[in-house]
Amino acid sequence: MPKNCLKIVLLVPCMLVLLVGGLVPQKTVEATTLLARDASIQPDAAIIQLLQPIIEEHKLPGMVGAIIQGDQLLAIGAVGVRKQGQPNPITIHDQMHLGSCTKAMTATLIGQLVQQKKLQWTTTLVELFPEHAEKIHPDYRTVTMTQLLTHRAGLPANTTWWQLGAELSTMQQRENLLKKVLYEAPTSPPGSKFEYSNVGYALAGLAAEKLTGKSWELLMQERLFQPLGMKSAGFGPPGTKGKLDQPWGHLLSKEKATPLQRDNAPALGPAGTVHASLIDWAKFGSLHLGKGALDAMHLTPEILEQLHTPPQGEKYAMGWSVANRSWAKGQAITHAGSNTMWYAVIWLAPKRNFGVLVATNAAGETAPKACNDASSALIKHFEKLVERK
Repeated sequence: MPKNCLKIVLLVPCMLVLLVGGLVPQKTVEATTLLARDASIQPDAAIIQLLQPIIEEHKLPGMVGAIIQGDQLLAIGAVGVRKQGQPNPITIHDQMHLGSCTKAMTATLIGQLVQQKKLQWTTTLVELFPEHAEKIHPDYRTVTMTQLLTHRAGLPANTTWWQLGAELSTMQQRENLLKKVLYEAPTSPPGSKFEYSNVGYALAGLAAEKLTGKSWELLMQERLFQPLGMKSAGFGPPGTKGKLDQPWGHLLSKEKATPLQRDNAPALGPAGTVHASLIDWAKFGSLHLGKGALDAMHLTPEILEQLHTPPQGEKYAMGWSVANRSWAKGQAITHAGSNTMWYAVIWLAPKRNFGVLVATNAAGETAPKACNDASSALIKHFEKLVERK
């Protein structure tokens, strides 16, 4: 473990902190004096130097990047501004919208319920929603939870989300979604092929709501955010409407970044409305490395393995894409997310017990390339840190 590290549990800050006027050496602080406060974490100069040219090249307002190893946050940095045209700098503690990276969180919630025997991976839609059994289209009746989470249920990618009843609770809106979608024929025979579906994840969230009697939003707070200490995590666009207390999203077009404070419809939540600081998102990443608060989350390594294992011949597991990478020494799990105004990506290498996380407060043609470039730079930086051990 290199000396200039940050630990999620003990939170030892970096030896350098970015201040106005430059980098100023910091005294070493004993881990036992920090009381595990996230506020003690400081930006890493090397990460800042890696990210700055990337946002300049791709003309992005801001970006945050982090490296984790096991339950430790090795390094984190932030560059750019919260809102284009305003001087307020983006910080490592700012909330970033994670888009479809929310799906891994929803799948983790379902994994908890499987662990607690409230359902099985093979539980069908008819078993999950018995009150709708007679009206669910016959082709959907044997669709399983696994098929929902691996995008093999024959469901459409999206629906008219804003027409599900804005005056209703999100749980009621998701029930309207069920009627709107499952009463009709599937887009393809369920189980026949991979079709990415936000609808499938919204229905998985509804299933969790039905099984527990609590909204998906409350379940996420009680079963994920609180046990992991993700105090910054929430739903929808970060910050207060009309204020600059958190970063704004930006829509990129023709090298112009238009700042916006909007998000997906709330009913889509289980598929992509979570925001969090990267420090808190790193805690979730650590969990999926098999570290962190497994006991507090009521999860076993076997459940994690199931979440990370795609169907035979496929590349998408439950909330995670799976790919072999040389730097991971085998299987890496990843996901990207965007609500068209933000872009985020996470890469985890379970065999090497490390990962990288990147998020930018903009989306458009250049944002994915920028986050991929940043991910590559962070992976290379990790290799340097390892060599110094």
